[in-house]
Amino acid sequence: MNDAELRRRAAKVVPGGMYGHLNAALFAPGFPQFFERGEGCRQWDVDGREYIDFMCSWGPIVLGHRHPRVEEAAARQAALGDCLNGPGAIMVELAELLVDTVPSADWAMFSKNGTDATTQALMVARAATGRTKVLMAHGAYHGADPWCTPSLAGTTPNERADLVEFTYNSLESLEAAAATVEGDVAAIIVTPFKHDSFEDQELVEPAFARGARALADRLGAALVIDDVRAGFRIDLRGSWEPYGVRPDLTAWSKAMANGYPIAAVTGTDALRGPAQTLYSTGSFWFSAVAMAAAKATIETLRDTDGIATMGRAGTLLREGLNEQAKSHGFVVNQTGPVTIPWLSFDGDADLSVAMYWSDACLRHGVYLHPWHNWFMSAAHTDDDVAKALEGTDQAFAETRAHFG
Repeated sequence: MNDAELRRRAAKVVPGGMYGHLNAALFAPGFPQFFERGEGCRQWDVDGREYIDFMCSWGPIVLGHRHPRVEEAAARQAALGDCLNGPGAIMVELAELLVDTVPSADWAMFSKNGTDATTQALMVARAATGRTKVLMAHGAYHGADPWCTPSLAGTTPNERADLVEFTYNSLESLEAAAATVEGDVAAIIVTPFKHDSFEDQELVEPAFARGARALADRLGAALVIDDVRAGFRIDLRGSWEPYGVRPDLTAWSKAMANGYPIAAVTGTDALRGPAQTLYSTGSFWFSAVAMAAAKATIETLRDTDGIATMGRAGTLLREGLNEQAKSHGFVVNQTGPVTIPWLSFDGDADLSVAMYWSDACLRHGVYLHPWHNWFMSAAHTDDDVAKALEGTDQAFAETRAHFG
């Protein structure tokens, strides 16, 4: 069954044929919608085309597709059971691992998606403070529930009424936002760096991170780090740990289990009591297979220094793309951590150049994205990056020829 036929069939039984951030209609014309399999840092679509994968399933694949240690742990647990009448012992083992790994974590609660985790974290903050307002950076993505989804379709104004926006990396803006709802701030929620789609990424300024921590303390509010996208690709201990900034609550998901569905909230002892008061649950939140995969993933990243491996590959990719862009007469911006990279073309306001280039990359076996950040995995070797750069170089040449 090929991609075109699957799209035709899906159009009859799925609203729009596809929905959400995986809808290939939002990307360049050549992007496939349906995939057959993955192995290491490669994916194959249903038409049999092979790609070196720099999206890593939009973040979950951190060790490479079908990593043996993770698959073995998942299979071992599956042989015992997955969804049972209660969690398996693996839940306690995974929570202990997170507490041992993350300095700001004294406890952990589990769910399935990043949206679950960010929403749960805000519930804990509100339970702890008895307040309602949340300070959030303008344009930041924290999930797809009504309070945070980028689209207003199907939502009501009341569901956004408790959000107060500030400008990322501006302490002045953050302080001003807090002043507008003085005495009613439950939480400041912030991503470890600015990774809004369609925009160049922006690393956090250490003074902003420390200022956010100080403001939360002054307000008696919770500092919530949304580490769903960046977690386990910058620092295993938490993405703001290198700045000496520890949150009260952290939301995790994506890379946590190398593709198995799981999310977590970790928090400090001061918030343990309020966390206990929540009624927050789900039919599949306590399934044991994903927990076993998560434990194996985090241990493998720790034992193999997987983040450093990703950093090396990401640096090689960034350096190679810079050289190629210059040689073909393009000015590009490469932003974000090298483990979570993105490339944009200077002056490309309508993304026409990025769309054409990413489409050309696909034709040469390299899967990346025109308007969303990419992801590295520990499966990307020097040889894989070199092979990918052969494809991107041809894509630059074709893009130059097309645009003149």
